[in-house]
Amino acid sequence: MSKGNTTKMTDGLYAYMLAHNPPLDAVQRELVTTTYDRLPDYAGMQSAEEQASLLAFLVRLVDARHVVEVGTFTGFSALAMAQALPADGKLIACDISEEWTAYGREAWAKAGVADRIELRIAPALDTLRAMPGEPHIDFAYIDADKANYIPYWEELVPRMRRGGVIAADNVFFGGRVVDPAATDAPAEIRKFNDHVAADERMESLMLQVADGMTLSRKR
Repeated sequence: MSKGNTTKMTDGLYAYMLAHNPPLDAVQRELVTTTYDRLPDYAGMQSAEEQASLLAFLVRLVDARHVVEVGTFTGFSALAMAQALPADGKLIACDISEEWTAYGREAWAKAGVADRIELRIAPALDTLRAMPGEPHIDFAYIDADKANYIPYWEELVPRMRRGGVIAADNVFFGGRVVDPAATDAPAEIRKFNDHVAADERMESLMLQVADGMTLSRKR
């Protein structure tokens, strides 16, 4: 199968790309650094720098006022999306860790967007199921436990307004998604990717961004 004009991402090219993207502001940069310094074993869970810029761009593109994030970790992606929201916008951040999200709370306050973010510490499925059932969400970002990606999707899709967008992270899972022998999380992501591709309620596109990202628009 032809790769077309796909260019291999080298360290130099990655740096070049970041240099031509919107730079992280001081609060964003501090949060990224803090995450790597204080949680080195888990810092890989943080969204990539270019993803933060992309998520903010998408929030503005769809004129979002109601955003849902499934999986917040230390709050980097939530920070970027909240900064892209209008003053009356609201982001519901779903996570189960008070410890990790505490870093986010501090950063959100420093950036002046704490009033736009409602952090709900609980299993995300419980939080999603408690939301109104009618379409009202403009943008959603899934970046959490892979075994529940399909349940998260199924709770979100009916609640997305027409033209609303869902972004799903880690759809390549480090490249292991194409290994038929891989089990556990890679297998769950394979199931999710097939599920999304077959869902006629959404128009979806898988992109080579960071660890793979799928963007899906509600028809």
